Amino acid sequence: MSALSPVIVWLRNDLRLDDHEPLRRAAATGASVLPIFCVDPRQFGQLPSGVPKTGAFRARFLIESLTALRSAYRGIGGDLIVRVGTPESILPALARAVGATRVCFHQEVASEETTVEAKVEAALRAIGVRAEGCWRHTLYHPDDLPFDLHALPAVFTQFRQRVERDAVVRAPIDSPARVSTPSIDAGGLPTLQSLGLSEPFDDPRVRFRATGGEAPARDRLRHYVWDADRLRVYKDSRNGMLHVDDSTKLSPWLAMGCISPRRVWSEVRRYERERVTNDSTYWLVFELLWRDYFRFVVARHGDAIFSARGLQHLDLPWRSLNERNAREEFDRWSAGTTGFPLVDACMRELAASGFMSNRGRQNVVSFLTKNLRIDWRVGAEWFESLLIDYDVASNWGNWAYGAGVGNDARGYRYFNLHKQANDYDPHGDFVRHWLPELAQIPGGGVHRPDLLSRGDLQRVGVTIGVDYPAPMLDLYTSAKANEAQYRRAAQHRTATGLRPN
Repeated sequence: MSALSPVIVWLRNDLRLDDHEPLRRAAATGASVLPIFCVDPRQFGQLPSGVPKTGAFRARFLIESLTALRSAYRGIGGDLIVRVGTPESILPALARAVGATRVCFHQEVASEETTVEAKVEAALRAIGVRAEGCWRHTLYHPDDLPFDLHALPAVFTQFRQRVERDAVVRAPIDSPARVSTPSIDAGGLPTLQSLGLSEPFDDPRVRFRATGGEAPARDRLRHYVWDADRLRVYKDSRNGMLHVDDSTKLSPWLAMGCISPRRVWSEVRRYERERVTNDSTYWLVFELLWRDYFRFVVARHGDAIFSARGLQHLDLPWRSLNERNAREEFDRWSAGTTGFPLVDACMRELAASGFMSNRGRQNVVSFLTKNLRIDWRVGAEWFESLLIDYDVASNWGNWAYGAGVGNDARGYRYFNLHKQANDYDPHGDFVRHWLPELAQIPGGGVHRPDLLSRGDLQRVGVTIGVDYPAPMLDLYTSAKANEAQYRRAAQHRTATGLRPN
């Protein structure tokens, strides 16, 4: 009798039917299945820096994903249950109500999520219900790695070389053809209003508008790989910042779990068989490996990734927002009014869309940490609030890496914004798109409006300090001063006998 008891599938960042092991485990029993998503109020509070933990763009993408998932479940005979409250309260209550003896779920790695898992498991154990967690958020399963997670290489290249040589990616598993969900109140889907948020303004300049859900994820994958045939040039185009098909733009759906990395990998392999194998097809898998690596780093090091010192144990004199001028400077960075057009265009795109290119992220991270020397964790929280592709491991891992305190950090490295602008936006199209006040400045000159003559500025109707701010600092002087701080911190670490993790 217990074998046919309903099985609960607890959903979080895995809002899909395809390649979903907890769902497949539940469906394989032949019992009825109750997929449930808990709208946890803790995910909609405030971060320490004062910004919403989940902003409007992220929340809208979540709601769209839940809406699509409910429709998908109903299409195969089941339903998606939605409840508001903490999982450790809701899941035991649901198990009691329906007589479930098992709860299946995907495991997470960061402390907030694992703390909730522990509370859920304890509450279920107290009523005799078994919690079954499994791993499925990475391309490679940790059981298949050629090393224990405690021996995770400290350098990405070493990690990549070993897994490419000695590990195998498991094939994705198809979604079940049918499931049956007991007839209970499915619950209403959340709205932005119920979450205390307002509908974000849809800026007409936004060229990439991702809609949450598994079907849109598969559509985007098909378009990029097959219809537009952009996979063959991915390595060369991936740093583009303006055009939608410069990169895959799959990250929002990967972050929400609307598509799995193994499904993307499987499609790349099919493309290689049917069309071409080249550096670009390899490079997309290479990027998926970075995503794996950051998640394994969190699994290995835990809360150390949230420390100001990072995994490098560097006591850098980060400026908090309470220090003199730091709040004002952070506000200029976040609003896109620094006087550095590349930074400003990227930050305005983020504010208007909840998205920013990877190249843009590297530049704005460098500016905040290597020029302004503001605590990198404040920037990571800003991204956490706004990004539709927020993923705890990738976001915090990339910020720590950019700040010079994360895994695989390579000494003091900062991005020369002027060179970056010339390399990746040579004609200034991206900057003009997002900075209308500079739209009449032709060519690459738009990146350095402060160097234009008064006559040239008058001809395009721009007054520096009025229509567009002067640079808020000297790029090279600030970077050099902060490099000296970095070197002192590294010397202190050596003197005290500490080593990077």
